[in-house]
Amino acid sequence: MKNNHRWLDEPRNVDRIVYGLSALCALLFLADLLYTKHPHFEFEHFFGFHALYGFVGSVTLVLVAKQLRRVLMRDEDYYEREHEGNRERGRDADTERGRDDD
Repeated sequence: MKNNHRWLDEPRNVDRIVYGLSALCALLFLADLLYTKHPHFEFEHFFGFHALYGFVGSVTLVLVAKQLRRVLMRDEDYYEREHEGNRERGRDADTERGRDDD
């Protein structure tokens, strides 16, 4: 049997990616000091405004998605139960859709 060991299976490599992305984010945050801003609104003058705005937006998106999951989530066997119900009534999913090959 072939060993399917991937490079991201090593916790050390995952840590390297997390630290690397954190360093990149910090450098981009500090890069806000290196250019001249031409904002439309006064609050855009604040140091790191766009980085913080993007971070807050991303966190908000994840939190809203978690709450939306509670509303949209179905049981694990949601589709299998429907298929079993049709089989018990003597019909299958293909016959229901008009795909009877007779």
